[in-house]
Amino acid sequence: MKQLFLASLLGSTIAMCTAAMAADDLKTLEAAAKAEGAVNSVGMPDDWANWKGTWDDLAKTYGLKHIDTDMSSAQEIAKFAAEKDNASADIGDVGAAFGPIAVKQGVVQPYKPTTWDQIPEWAKDKDGNWALAYTGTIAFIINKKLLHGSEAPTKWADLKNGKYKVSIGDVSTAAQAANGVLAAALANGGDEKNIQPALLMFADIAKQGRLSMANPTIATIEKGEIEVGVVWDFNGLSYKAKMANPDDYTVLIPSDGSVISGYTTIINKYAKNPNAAKLTREYIFSDAGQTNLARGNARPIRAEHVKLPDDVKAKLLPNEQYKGVTPIKDADAWEKTSKSLPQKWQEEVIINMQ
Repeated sequence: MKQLFLASLLGSTIAMCTAAMAADDLKTLEAAAKAEGAVNSVGMPDDWANWKGTWDDLAKTYGLKHIDTDMSSAQEIAKFAAEKDNASADIGDVGAAFGPIAVKQGVVQPYKPTTWDQIPEWAKDKDGNWALAYTGTIAFIINKKLLHGSEAPTKWADLKNGKYKVSIGDVSTAAQAANGVLAAALANGGDEKNIQPALLMFADIAKQGRLSMANPTIATIEKGEIEVGVVWDFNGLSYKAKMANPDDYTVLIPSDGSVISGYTTIINKYAKNPNAAKLTREYIFSDAGQTNLARGNARPIRAEHVKLPDDVKAKLLPNEQYKGVTPIKDADAWEKTSKSLPQKWQEEVIINMQ
């Protein structure tokens, strides 16, 4: 009994010491970031995932000035590599596939936020070089008024028999469309190496004259050109919120399977304000930072650990809808498959269009 008590006491003491060390480290980081006084980002504009909320909070709380230059994931990594000792960017936000690429190119530095243990293993680099702050999961956006008597689809299997047109977009240029194909493959028994089940499904839809060539964007949705669109959940939710009649639209995760990916911050190895960049990542993964992302319709990676305000929670899909989603398990295989996808799409799907 005494041994159990001592073990318990020792465990509590270690936990308290660890918490105290983390708090001390955080105070040191905050002081160093305040001394730098600025954080400059790339690919983190105000209107994407409500980054504005985070920049405003960092300015108000720590006095950090901020500027952003919007660019693609590949451009961000190229910029870090090209500028080196004359770095103009401290931190960037890139698609999940680009985190490991940035590490391979040696342009990033690690930082693990204090909430590190609440980030799923699949969504982070073991050394702290990258970690997804928010996710994107392939979803359907459905214009209920345009279903031609069909019931609204709730799974991929439903798409095979409806009368409505299905829009997935251009698989040769849009990561959203390519991931839509992968999601359909996963739901039909395929994987990163085998997308044939998805190609067969979309070829069948094309033969029925129900594959739409319209990109599922807010413009095409507003014009009534999209009946069922395959989109990232955060895009679908943002589009729905901006509609004149949001209740005409449903956004949902297909219940028979989908793919989950996301976006990660990368801290420039050559950053002129490295402490401000690390504090920015710390804040992004805090409850307040995660709530800011949710206000921008992006599902925070710590969604199951953060108590979101009711009005913010209402912007997201319920956690239960994500039970059947699958992260990309073989990134190298998917990279190869996605490169071959445009040609296969033309040869096996588009050729069947009526």
